[in-house]
Amino acid sequence: MRLVINGQEMTFETEIHNVDQLLNALDLQVKTVVVELNRRILTKDIHSVTDLKNGDHLEIVHFVGGG
Repeated sequence: MRLVINGQEMTFETEIHNVDQLLNALDLQVKTVVVELNRRILTKDIHSVTDLKNGDHLEIVHFVGGG
């Protein structure tokens, strides 16, 4: 499966069916990211039911705490 994530094309050997699976594959915690799929911001409650298709474009913003 081929996805464009933050402007970089990435290929996954297995098909990723939804946003939750993608975040797990990228080892990102769901509560610390914002995901935009094909220019549409997704709320966390729909990550598990938002299907991904080959060639989709995603922007993932990951928040890091500190001080």
